[in-house]
Amino acid sequence: MKMRFSRQILLLQVGVVVLMLGLGLALVSWQLRKTLNEQYGERALAIARSVAVDPVVIAEVAAKRPGGELERRSVEVTTRTKSLFVVITDDQEIRLAHPDEKLIGQKVSTSAKEALAGNDVVSAVQEGTRGLSVRSKTPIWAPGYKLPVGEVSVGFEFDDPIEAFNRLLPTTLLFAGGALLLGVGASALLNRRLRRVTHGLEPHELSELLYEREAVLHGIGEGVLAVDASNRVSVRNEEAERLLGISLPLNTELSSLDLSPRLRKALDEGLPVDNLLAVAGNRVLVINSRAVVRDDHVIGTVLTFRDRTDLDTLSRELDGIRALSDGLRAQRHEFSNRLHTLSGLLQLGHNSEAAEYLQTITESAGNISTEASDAVTDPYLQALLVAKTEQAQEKGMTLRVSDDSWVPASVTDPIAVNTVVGNLVDNALHAARMGPRRPATVEIALLADGDTLHVSVVDSGPGVAPELRDRLFDEGVSTKLSPGHGLGLALARQAARARGGDVWLANPGDEENGALFVAALPGMLSTGRAEG
Repeated sequence: MKMRFSRQILLLQVGVVVLMLGLGLALVSWQLRKTLNEQYGERALAIARSVAVDPVVIAEVAAKRPGGELERRSVEVTTRTKSLFVVITDDQEIRLAHPDEKLIGQKVSTSAKEALAGNDVVSAVQEGTRGLSVRSKTPIWAPGYKLPVGEVSVGFEFDDPIEAFNRLLPTTLLFAGGALLLGVGASALLNRRLRRVTHGLEPHELSELLYEREAVLHGIGEGVLAVDASNRVSVRNEEAERLLGISLPLNTELSSLDLSPRLRKALDEGLPVDNLLAVAGNRVLVINSRAVVRDDHVIGTVLTFRDRTDLDTLSRELDGIRALSDGLRAQRHEFSNRLHTLSGLLQLGHNSEAAEYLQTITESAGNISTEASDAVTDPYLQALLVAKTEQAQEKGMTLRVSDDSWVPASVTDPIAVNTVVGNLVDNALHAARMGPRRPATVEIALLADGDTLHVSVVDSGPGVAPELRDRLFDEGVSTKLSPGHGLGLALARQAARARGGDVWLANPGDEENGALFVAALPGMLSTGRAEG
């Protein structure tokens, strides 16, 4: 069975700690023994120097008199300093004093040439007649002599520094054991944190998760954006950047990103959101949001969004066609009733009344189409105005095309124009219907200026409330009470700005009129058509 990676790390760390501790202990032990040898050597040298400067010793050595006073003084120093030996020789390396009187008069077993050359010999570990010892030697200088007349050698048993080392060794081992336990404990804690951070996953499992994450993020058709608890971007894919139309660098503060109000609110609140519509640039997105919870703590929020711009565009086109068909159906029903009335008048022989009735219905039927066709030649705009006019009449309102409207050119982008004009008119019709003024009216003015289409829409409604004026074009902001609104004006402005134009509130309303909205749409008209 393969050992887990975390356990391998733990054993490796423990092995490294033991190895480093062993090397450190060996180094300390070697250094300690070396230091003890040096200390005993310095101590022996100090004793030897004290003997070498004794006047009696100098006189006796210069006279080369063995034993006697030299032997007495040698034994006295040996006893007082607890050294192994104190040996005195002449300049020929012949012993003049030695703990073993039998060896006096014989040549020393270890060379004393360096000391007789006038140099101190410190901490030399040598084996002599007294066994292995740490010894030091120093020359004896006598007045009137250019060279040393002899030398003093003092030694301590080699076991003495070893005994001192052995006394210090338990403390050293105790410290080493504590360091080992501390190192093993730290390694265990680090191993535990590693398991907690990686959730007990092995390296190959983490690699597989990374590959799967990349495949999921970049293989789906939805945008994914996740922020952590500090509102920094933690995860995103290319589809998210494409749909939002902005760059999303990792670890970027959410407040520094140019996000729409609904997107920002969904991320800030972290509450579950399902199928929320939002505008991002020129796109209409469907947003879903979920909070990420771990151990009962919210650690971030994940947003997924998909593009429904094309679907929304088709829906708006379908709404326009449906409105037009409803208007035509209403007209057909109305004209059918009028024809039945006219037929009845003729059958009853009321010819003059029939002629008068026919004149009346002919003029009323032509008012709408004549207003639109005289001021606007583009069929798309004409159809839109006719449909909205019929829609207004069905609700008991009036939609008028202003007398100064003039658009002799054809529209180059009917979808964008339908988005802007349709939403402005719908918003105005709703405001007029909810307002106190009667009759409820809406007036639209259309004016061509080169290739730019200028649109203004004014209603008889109550105007825009002060608290809504600054954020009226934000998505989700609406004066309508029913849910599902708040995108019309935002879409109109986005569509206009995407083509270099704009939509704005020119007048929030006064005592005589309701709100006035104005739009400028450059590049929307064919100038060649206008010249014709």
